[in-house]
Amino acid sequence: MSTPDIWTVSQLTRFVKHTLERREELADVWVRGEISNFTHHTSGHMYFTLKDEQSRIKVVMFAGYNRFLRFLPKNGTKAIVRGSISVYERDGNYQLYAREMQPDGLGSLYLAFQQLKEKLEAEGLFDAERKRPLPAFPQSIGVVTSPTGAAVRDIVITIKRRFPQAAITIVPAIVQGEEAPASIEAAIRRCNDLAHVDVLIVGRGGGSIEELWAFNDERVARAIAASRVPVISAVGHETDFTIADFVADVRAATPTAAAELAVPHYLEWVERIGQLEHRLHRVMKTNLQEQRQRLARLTGSYGMRRPQRRIDEARQQLDEWIYRLRLNAIQLVRRRREQAAQLSDRLQRYRFSNRLNQQRETLSRRQNELSQAMQHRLQQARAEWHRLISQLDALSPLKVMQRGYALVYKDAQLVKNTEQISAGDDVVVRLQDGVVRANVTDITREENKHDRKER
Repeated sequence: MSTPDIWTVSQLTRFVKHTLERREELADVWVRGEISNFTHHTSGHMYFTLKDEQSRIKVVMFAGYNRFLRFLPKNGTKAIVRGSISVYERDGNYQLYAREMQPDGLGSLYLAFQQLKEKLEAEGLFDAERKRPLPAFPQSIGVVTSPTGAAVRDIVITIKRRFPQAAITIVPAIVQGEEAPASIEAAIRRCNDLAHVDVLIVGRGGGSIEELWAFNDERVARAIAASRVPVISAVGHETDFTIADFVADVRAATPTAAAELAVPHYLEWVERIGQLEHRLHRVMKTNLQEQRQRLARLTGSYGMRRPQRRIDEARQQLDEWIYRLRLNAIQLVRRRREQAAQLSDRLQRYRFSNRLNQQRETLSRRQNELSQAMQHRLQQARAEWHRLISQLDALSPLKVMQRGYALVYKDAQLVKNTEQISAGDDVVVRLQDGVVRANVTDITREENKHDRKER
């Protein structure tokens, strides 16, 4: 029987912690419950318990997250908390690490808002690159809002006060209730069909989150994103944020602020134009004074006092230039002639050099031909010499001696017959490869073949 593995408490706790943290469904959860045992630590962290009728779970919300809360949590408050599940190893307790928290009464709306916001942000509808600038001087402003609310009155009054020459086109829409998203979407599309609209304001006055909820609808967000003209969102008050604010090209804190962003203040431009006019007048006056001073200097100058003298001086200078031009022309012609003579001389030398090169080529060719003829004649002479050497070698006695013959000398004379030697003579026998000295002991004479024939 094998011994079972024995874990320490720390090992087991750490294993459970890592197992929980690896579960994707526990990395981002929403939990509803009632807050109890709430403690806001001096470090800024919040510690509390979230419970229902049957269970409870410890929750910690660090200061980096809870500083964004829009309400103050307290015991007995029902809330929806978003976070991840893990284990606090020291106590061995699993707990919820919170990142967001909303009162339970608004929890479902906030959850829908958050999910739509993440979806549209992932599609790029909030990207800064797609935001368009507002026209500096719009001729016509479209307004999509309720025709009876305070927002439309504030917008119209502000535009007329700031930029009265701008036309205002109000496209009525329902801005609250179940029919509001479709009405707002249709109004935005109708306003885009008007060719003269330069900028569009979409919004309404303040209210509760339920009253502003139409501007968190996906249909309204996509209609704003598809608008051909820049859109200013003006929903609620400064603290209210909707999906329309993130999609629009510009967000205004209030409808009145939207009108101020849409058009410039004509009095500011009148004042600015006046300043520019004053600056232009001052610059022109300064420039005019400078030109007058210059004209006065020219009028009192030597040339203006005696213009005929200036003309005579100019004629004299012209005559000098003509003289110099002629002199330069003569010198130029002389230099060109000298250059032509030099070139002619170089050409003659070049032609003589060509003839010399031709003679050298002919001489070289003849030398080559003579050398080839001498080589041919030398080869013929060598062949004849080798032939004669071969014949001489064939007639050489040494060749005969190679076949076994020898030469006999007596007193340095060649012995040709037996009559020249006698018994007792010393002779030298010359062989192919050396000399033999011998003494004649006996002589046997044979009859001459000629003598035998005569007999």
